[in-house]
Amino acid sequence: MDFVSPVLDTVKCLWDCCDKRAVYIRELPENLKSLRNEKEELENVYKDVKKRVEDERKLQKEIKHVVTGWIDSVEAMEREVNDILTAGEGEIKKKCLGTCCPRNCRASYKIGKMVSKKIDAVSQLCRKADNFQEVAASLPTPPVSQVAAPLPTPLVIEVAAPLPTPPAIEAGAAPPPPPAPAVIELPLENTVGLDSLSDKVWRYLQDDKVTTIGLYGMGGVGKTTLLKRINNEFFKTNIEFDRVIWVVVSKSASVEKVQELVLRECGCLDNRWKGRSEDEKARDIYNILKTMKFILLLDDIWEPLNLLKIGFPLLNDQNKSKVIFTTRFLNVCEAMGAESIKVECLKFKEAFALFQTVVGEATLNSHPRIPKLAKIVVEECKGLPLALKIAAAAMRGKTTPQDWEKNIKLLQSYPSEVPGMENDLFRVLALSYDNLSKAKWPKTKSCFLYCSMFPEDWEISCKQLIELWIGEGFLHEFHKIHDARTEAEDIIDELTLACLLESNQSKTHVKMHDVIRDMAMWLAGENGKKKNKCVVKEPGGWIEGHEIAEWKETQRLSLWDNSIEDSIEPPNFQNLETLFASGESMRSLPTRFFARMPVIRVLDLSNSELTDLPAEISTLITLHYLNLSKTEIQNLPVELRNLTELRCLILDDMEKLETIPSQLVSSLSSLQLFSLYASLGCNGDWGFLLKELENLKHVSEISIPVRSVLHAQMSANSQHLRRSIRRLSLQDCTGMKTMEISSYLQILLVWRCFDLTDVKINLEKGRGQKFSDLSEVEIVRCPKLKHLTLVAYARNLLSLTIEYCESMQEVIVEDEEIGISEVEQCSDAFSVLTTLRLSYLSNLRSICGGALSFPSLRELTVKHCPRLRKLPFDSNTNCLRKIEGEQHWWDGLEWEVQAIKHKLNQHFVPK
Repeated sequence: MDFVSPVLDTVKCLWDCCDKRAVYIRELPENLKSLRNEKEELENVYKDVKKRVEDERKLQKEIKHVVTGWIDSVEAMEREVNDILTAGEGEIKKKCLGTCCPRNCRASYKIGKMVSKKIDAVSQLCRKADNFQEVAASLPTPPVSQVAAPLPTPLVIEVAAPLPTPPAIEAGAAPPPPPAPAVIELPLENTVGLDSLSDKVWRYLQDDKVTTIGLYGMGGVGKTTLLKRINNEFFKTNIEFDRVIWVVVSKSASVEKVQELVLRECGCLDNRWKGRSEDEKARDIYNILKTMKFILLLDDIWEPLNLLKIGFPLLNDQNKSKVIFTTRFLNVCEAMGAESIKVECLKFKEAFALFQTVVGEATLNSHPRIPKLAKIVVEECKGLPLALKIAAAAMRGKTTPQDWEKNIKLLQSYPSEVPGMENDLFRVLALSYDNLSKAKWPKTKSCFLYCSMFPEDWEISCKQLIELWIGEGFLHEFHKIHDARTEAEDIIDELTLACLLESNQSKTHVKMHDVIRDMAMWLAGENGKKKNKCVVKEPGGWIEGHEIAEWKETQRLSLWDNSIEDSIEPPNFQNLETLFASGESMRSLPTRFFARMPVIRVLDLSNSELTDLPAEISTLITLHYLNLSKTEIQNLPVELRNLTELRCLILDDMEKLETIPSQLVSSLSSLQLFSLYASLGCNGDWGFLLKELENLKHVSEISIPVRSVLHAQMSANSQHLRRSIRRLSLQDCTGMKTMEISSYLQILLVWRCFDLTDVKINLEKGRGQKFSDLSEVEIVRCPKLKHLTLVAYARNLLSLTIEYCESMQEVIVEDEEIGISEVEQCSDAFSVLTTLRLSYLSNLRSICGGALSFPSLRELTVKHCPRLRKLPFDSNTNCLRKIEGEQHWWDGLEWEVQAIKHKLNQHFVPK
């Protein structure tokens, strides 16, 4: 029986081993519950510490590294615990049928062991917080002169810290730029889920060994938002930098483009560096920045940048300058030697908070079932901030579960064949596209897709965009251009509200986010099935014959700032409806280039260096829109009279244009818009065309320069012309003493009318007292003009410039003929005015009789107006960002309320 003892020992050993493993399996449910409890306790402690950190940061204190490290550890632990809890709960459900035994003992054992260990780890991490008696230490306070004074208003803010004086400039280098703001605050909405990333960036900024930081991640994930937040944080921090430079790089950026953007950011005027070589610009940048401690923020880098080649001084721990950039590619971070920080999608809790902010409480609370449905939409967005914003904007105002369920079904089932990121993103982004206003569908969708025809990061002029839409026939039901513009402006507003377009502050330009643009081009190509249906060539390319041959099925072709090979065969564009061939690189067109374009509607050759038009342009009889603005063309071919379907003819800023053949314009029987603004041929007087335009019954919008009293009177006496002329330039009209302008006028320029004494409004019967169209007025060298009271009635006036009017004592005076007092006249005057320029008005004493709030005024310029001792501002004048004038004039102003001067003093720039 001696063999029994060893056997029993072996059995006992095996039993002990198996029993220990069985404990992990047997106690898995209870341990999961314990882990969940420990996790909740850790989350509560985490919130308390996070709140203390935020409070200390508001007091300008530096957070201790041990605390920020603990916060990062907690966030990492939370992700690990969530994964383990999910796996554990799934394993418990996998029981053998009719038993309590796991199907896979090995898997259950592994999970059980991880759960047991993680309980201890979570508990230990939670106890570490007990040591945080203090979470921050005060940063050393810099001299008072170097601390930026906090300003109450957003957007462009000048920091009070003085910039260092650059040393002597090297021979041949550009002179130093004028002072520029150390930091320009950027528009930024409330950020969600970026706190930990922002903290990480700031830790790197305080580390002298780190010079370059790269923020990388997929498109639309919030990289630019994070970079803007970092930019704006420089107003709140004690970290000292002489200048923060913000540059949007974009995909097609060259070294020269980046140099020009940097020079502008540094305050250099265009005339200082235009025409200089790349090396010279690099030297200019180097001389400006070599003595500075700067922060360079580069947004949207697609390829590694050689910062030394651009002109930036070498980054090291001596000069302590830093570079932070955003990119979609990790290899760009590696190539630029950057500390890489990945910007990832939001967790569900943060994603729902962002979605909730955009969709609004009113919509979420409109029905008990909608919050649950909202969670489904948020889950479908997979935490991508751009997708969340667009989906929420599309759902805003949907107050019935049926609407939500219908849109959720659309979101889940939208077909996509594009792989990877584009596939997942486009399916979400298209929800907003598909929910565009049904009343305007499909015109709104067509207008949106059309915006993708412009280059990446292009600031699209709303005026130009609307005219293109008109030419394309998207707004064909309107007989008057003004009505079409109103409808188009509503469409732009709808696209902006849906987060499909981004508008600038003045709403004169819109921009399409590059991810949205990619999606729009994919949709325009029938979900990627017809890639050549719409072709957009990025600027700076060379178009060869074989490329053009591939575009024979193309409907829309955009060649911005490209050159075309001269020797190509005439292209056969049987389906081409739209052609953009704009930009300085477009110097000539191949022979018979227009010969086979039988259905073309829109032709834009603006901003090119073309000197003439080929004769075969007369064959484009289907053309609706022709834009030749800012070209070098001297003579319009008489063959243009064959374009009887033409609706829009735009000839602005054609400085070399000499002749327009007689009866050419009058032959364009379908013409609705004619613009010859700022084109100086024929001595700048194209008034002889007024008679031809008067006989075109469809014309409803005219822009034209006039240089004779006869033609000025013709424009005023003809009701058709009076209602159609929207932009009028009057120059050198000697002998004209009184001028009546139409209430339909939008822009008025009057130059060198030496006998002009009065400008009045012609309010037509049936239009009432409406004078709401005038937005811009410029009056220069009218020495006998005594006042400009008409601007008191221009309720939507945005810009007013008056120069060299020596007889003017007041801009607005009492109009005895109408019998309205000064106060009544001025009560609503200048309510939307953004820019006011008054120069060389030697006798000007007053702008108007009473104080006004000027609620929209952002820029005021007063030069050589020695008798203007008071400004009509009150305590509600809050938008001013820049006041230019002589220092002695500013110091001598009289103020009834000194607090107003103190508030505005920070914006004064002596000239």
